[in-house]
Amino acid sequence: MPVIRNLRRAVRGAKRRTVDLSHPSRSPLGNTVVNCVVYEDGVRQSGACPVDEAMQRVQKSGRGFVWLGLHEPSAEEFARIAELFELHPLAVEDAVHAHQRPKLEAYDETLFAVFKTCRYVEHQELTATSEVVDTGELMVFTGHQFVITIRHGRHGSLGPLREGLERNPELLATGPSSVLHAIADHVVDDFLAVADAMQDDIDQVETAVFSEHAARARSEAGRIYQLKRELLELRRAVAPLDRPLQALATRSLPPVDPDIRAYFRDVADHQARVTEQIGAYDALLDSILQAHLAQVTVAQNEDMRKITAWAAIVAVPTMVCGVYGMNFEHMPELRWVYGYPLTLGVITLACFVIHRGFRRNGWLWRPLPGPRPGNSPGGDGGRAGLAFRIGAHAEQEPRQPRPAHRVLVHEEDHRQ
Repeated sequence: MPVIRNLRRAVRGAKRRTVDLSHPSRSPLGNTVVNCVVYEDGVRQSGACPVDEAMQRVQKSGRGFVWLGLHEPSAEEFARIAELFELHPLAVEDAVHAHQRPKLEAYDETLFAVFKTCRYVEHQELTATSEVVDTGELMVFTGHQFVITIRHGRHGSLGPLREGLERNPELLATGPSSVLHAIADHVVDDFLAVADAMQDDIDQVETAVFSEHAARARSEAGRIYQLKRELLELRRAVAPLDRPLQALATRSLPPVDPDIRAYFRDVADHQARVTEQIGAYDALLDSILQAHLAQVTVAQNEDMRKITAWAAIVAVPTMVCGVYGMNFEHMPELRWVYGYPLTLGVITLACFVIHRGFRRNGWLWRPLPGPRPGNSPGGDGGRAGLAFRIGAHAEQEPRQPRPAHRVLVHEEDHRQ
C-alpha cells in the first residue's frame, strides 16, 4: 500500500543522520585529504598536522597509529603518500583507479582491502528506468601504524564511523585492525539496509502483477527486469566479499589483532545472510516474472479467441451472400417471393446459434454457469463451467494477505 511504503521511507529517513559538511571528518568532496588524525591508546590527539609529521610522530612515540582519509585522489597526489607509507605499486594502482572487485590482498606487513559501498535511492514509484541501488568504492590500507581509507563516489562517508570509534577508546586502542573491522561492519550494515528497502519495491511489483488488470499492463515486465538489474548490482557488491571476510576471520594476518579476529566472524555471518537474502529475492522476482508472462499469454489467447469467434460469426453471412452474389441465371430462390426474408432468417438464426455456442464455451464474454446440456460434469463443458465457478468465487473472495514472515533480515537484528 502507498501509505505503508511512504511510512517506511519516512522511518528510514529518520534513522539516517544528517551529515554536517563543516566537520573535518565530513568535509566536502572537493578536497582529496578528508582528514588526518593521530590516535594514541585509543584517544584522538588534538591538533591537525600534515601526513608526514603525523607519521613521524607515531614512529617516534612507538605507539598509536595514523588514520588518513582520502577522497578520489589522483595518481600524482597519491604517489607521495604511497612513498611515505611504502605501499605496494600494484595496490597503489588499484586504489587510484576505481571499479575494482571486492578483495583482500596482503603485501608484506600491509593489508589492502576493497569494499563496495551501497546506498538505496529513494523514489516515489518504481519505473522501468528507476535507479534503486547506487554503488561506490572504499579502499583500505592497513598497517601496524597506519590506516588509509580511499573513497570513490558521493556516499559512504566515514565521519559518523570515526566518531563512533572515538567514543570507544578501548576498542580503538587495539590498533588499526579495529578500524578495518568497523569499516567492514559498516559496509555490511549498509547492505542490510539496502536489502530491507528493496523488499518494499518487490512487494509493490508483486501486488501490481497479481492485481485485476495486471495482464493488460505490459510495463510490469520492465519494472521487474529493472529490479533484477539493480539486485544484480547489489549482488556484485556483496557476494565477492565472502572470501575476504572469511580470511580476516580465520587466517592469521600480520596487522590484524587476534582479539579483533572474532569480530570479523560476526561480520562474515551477516554478509552470508545478506547473500542468502539476495538469492531469495532473485528467485522471487523470477517467479513473479514468469507469472506475469503467463498472465500476458492468457490475455493474448483470450483476445485471439474473441477475434476467431467473431470471424466465424461473420463468415456465415459472407458465405451466403457470396453464393447468391454469383448471379447465376437458374437460381430458384432469386425469383421466389419469400427467398429474401428466408435468407435473412437463416443468416440470423445461424449467427445466433454460433454466437450462443461461443458464449457458452467462454469465447465471448463469460460462459454461462453450469455444464452444457447433454455433457457430464467430467466432460469439456463441465470443466468450462467448473472453471467459471472457481473464477467467479475467486473474484468474490478478497485475496488473503501474504504471511507475515519474510526472508528479510533487519539491520537491527544483527548488530552486536
